[in-house]
Amino acid sequence: MASIAFIREEFDPAAPMKEAAIFYGLFLRGHSPESLRRDIDVPKPVLEKWMRPYRYDPNFRENLKKMYHYRKRVLAIFDELVTNEKNRARLQ
Repeated sequence: MASIAFIREEFDPAAPMKEAAIFYGLFLRGHSPESLRRDIDVPKPVLEKWMRPYRYDPNFRENLKKMYHYRKRVLAIFDELVTNEKNRARLQ
């Protein structure tokens, strides 16, 4: 899913929000936010591991960096949606 959404983002600036909304829907259906965060996130050590093989084409390495930042945007949006839902639940 990530690679397709990542490619679409170049054409659709709302792609991170749409992907975060998919994960938010799973949260509303009872999936734990922690497991969804793990599914969304690319930890920095993983990116560093991916970047180590110097035989990769520079464009590929640049795409890995873009994908990493894309996933972080999706995660930030998801976290904001979850926080807003928790705040809304407390107010009711």
